[in-house]
Amino acid sequence: MTRPLRRSDSFLGIHFDFHAGMDCTQVGATLSEEMVQQIIDKVHPDYIQCDCKGHAGISSYPTKVGTPAPGFVRDPLRLWRDVTARNGVALYMHYSGVWDSAACKKHPEWAVVDAKGEVSKDKVSVFGPYVDELLIPQLMELRREYGVDGVWIDGECWATGTDYSPMALEAWRRSGHDQPPPREANDPFWPEWLAFHRQGFRNYVRHYVDRLHAFDPRFQITSNWAFSSFMPEPVSIDLDYLSGDYAPRNSINIGRIEGRSLAPQGKAWDLMAWSFSGSGDEDWTTKGSAQLMQEAAVVISLGGGFQAYFIERRDASVNLWQMDVMAKVAKFCRQRQEFCHQAQSVPQVAIFNSSAAYYRASKQVYAGVDYQPMRGMLFYLLDGHNAVEVLSEHHLQGRMAQYGLIVLAQWDYLPDNVTNQLLNYVRGGGGLMLVGAGPVGLFKEHLGVQLEGPAQEGVRSLEWGGYLAPLKANWLPAEAPASDGSGAVEVFAWTSANVAGDGPRRSAATITRMGKGLIGAVYFDAGSSYHSQRQFTTSDMLNRLARRLFPQPIVEVEGSPHVDVTVMTKDGRLMVNLVNTAGLHEDASVYTFDHVPPVGPLEVTIRRDQRPKCVTLQPGGRKVKFTYRDGKVGLRIDRLELHDIIVVE
Repeated sequence: MTRPLRRSDSFLGIHFDFHAGMDCTQVGATLSEEMVQQIIDKVHPDYIQCDCKGHAGISSYPTKVGTPAPGFVRDPLRLWRDVTARNGVALYMHYSGVWDSAACKKHPEWAVVDAKGEVSKDKVSVFGPYVDELLIPQLMELRREYGVDGVWIDGECWATGTDYSPMALEAWRRSGHDQPPPREANDPFWPEWLAFHRQGFRNYVRHYVDRLHAFDPRFQITSNWAFSSFMPEPVSIDLDYLSGDYAPRNSINIGRIEGRSLAPQGKAWDLMAWSFSGSGDEDWTTKGSAQLMQEAAVVISLGGGFQAYFIERRDASVNLWQMDVMAKVAKFCRQRQEFCHQAQSVPQVAIFNSSAAYYRASKQVYAGVDYQPMRGMLFYLLDGHNAVEVLSEHHLQGRMAQYGLIVLAQWDYLPDNVTNQLLNYVRGGGGLMLVGAGPVGLFKEHLGVQLEGPAQEGVRSLEWGGYLAPLKANWLPAEAPASDGSGAVEVFAWTSANVAGDGPRRSAATITRMGKGLIGAVYFDAGSSYHSQRQFTTSDMLNRLARRLFPQPIVEVEGSPHVDVTVMTKDGRLMVNLVNTAGLHEDASVYTFDHVPPVGPLEVTIRRDQRPKCVTLQPGGRKVKFTYRDGKVGLRIDRLELHDIIVVE
């Protein structure tokens, strides 16, 4: 028997769940040791996550603590544990936390109550006894009776809402609030009410994590989507790892932002792809191996681990033929593990996801902010081959100077100390890009540009590179002063009032010198256009502006825009990941595919102080011909299939 890897050292997993219900009367009927062994033999995972309690609150093993399914032929969890233990594979539980319909039915006094006094049929209160009377005892049972290695707790921060139950109201009073809680988002004290619930959620998670670690320090725990873009704040709870499952559709784009949100948090992390897609339960379609490999590549290229989710049958067995697909994905990932897993990002470009601004703008406890403008800017910059991280205040504190470019999109609020830090960053030589009315408004006094009124929604044409791109957006009426010869302000791009390009012109983007650095300002909500009016003209303007502000990135790539670049280090080696992102990911009519069109050729320039001893293309150790001149390594990639890593030694 081989001791299983800790989650912090694990790279590849498989997730199974079926959210057992009262229809499950033959649990374990067709599950066998041979079936589980075949899964392990085909895929060779570091860990398996399987079902024990889903959102329905019904346990798929014969629990003595919770609500078991109505009928068992055999104990499936005992079988999963026995086979994984013999093979040295870690076993984690899929366990639904805040979302537990059975607990609400049995104990309505545990449930959330909404602003109208309606008792929830699905969500328990984080202020109530559920955590002590069911969650903690049941997880102790799983560890004690089955020796499971840990738990992946689903239905957590994203399922947490405002709560008017007696338990929550008493906690509100004890926290020093004498006034009654607000009922609507426009009522006084709504931000304080949301902050109270966020602290309640943190206390709830911290309580069960600390209790379970005290019970057995080897038991490993995460809360799904904790400290991700749903909850963009410093990790303040002793979770053993961070994780989330991105949506089944447009998955690669979700992976691109969520991986960048988890990667800088200082914890081992992984993301879970759904192995199927569709518009609802009636048309779930199995994804092909190429689609899952592409979804894996955007995660592992950022240093994270990868897992894929397959649905169990209603008796806890699995479709073994699906493991042939997962075996191909596993082989793809393992070939890259040596170069990707736990690699660290090299600071280049940061998109600023302000925690303070996020929570100030949110109308919900978590996941209550429209991220489209920021996501759009991220995708524009990735399409321009920029190596981008998504960072909050706690990531950038004392580290701004390490980044060549910081991008602020969407936010119309920042704490004064953050604004001052960004200005000092520019004065010291940094590049700051402000995109849209909100960010421009925060720094308008420093731009040397006259704003002749508030932003107005309308159609104007972006003039750039000999092209016109009409865009419906919120446009700021910006007028740059006539040049005084100092070069302090430069109009970088123009906009005209009509699609013919012969109307009155205004500044679409400017560059302002400040100290040793530059501020680039874009006077329309460019990020939003990525999702509704994507045009190469907008993309080219934004990426050329980024290059003016940050003229010497470590890596530059010329070629297809469907290539993500990450610049990583591991074991003293520079790793340049190239990920092919081509495909109709946002097309609602495309559910699944099994072919990703290759891209190339790509011309790659890598800045290095010394001539490298060796440059290889991994996996496979393919030696690459390169030139070295004036501190630049030049090479050509004729064809990129899915994911290659340029290793510079």
